[in-house]
Amino acid sequence: MAIALAVSGEETDMAIYSLRVVSFIFVALAFAPAAAHFFAMFNKMKLDGPNYLAAQRAYDGWSLFGIVVLGALLSTAALAILLYRASASFGLVVVAFLSIGATQFAFWTLTYPINQATRNWTVLPENWELLRRQWEYSHAIAA
Repeated sequence: MAIALAVSGEETDMAIYSLRVVSFIFVALAFAPAAAHFFAMFNKMKLDGPNYLAAQRAYDGWSLFGIVVLGALLSTAALAILLYRASASFGLVVVAFLSIGATQFAFWTLTYPINQATRNWTVLPENWELLRRQWEYSHAIAA
């Protein structure tokens, strides 16, 4: 019976380790576009309207990173469930999960409405500079 418990414990440890690796990869991949937005923001804020629209084309197809963000959310949630009452790192994993969730809150409340108003930056409304500021700052918040 002691052997069965040891194997079960080893399997659990391996599952936790594997989930930590998967979660780390998803979170790192999700951070990459956020960091890119943040570091590009300072130069893009200086652009006039037509050049800003041209620069925004660099982000075509980036919506696929939503899959990575979903993977980060699900893997950190699963890791938190596995670590509940079993590890001191439970709190850190919960903070990671909540942080990823906060980036999604910022996206859906601040960024997405701007994407809709500008048709994903293919048109410049009259208040485009205000919209640009909100769009860029929302990405900075997420980063």
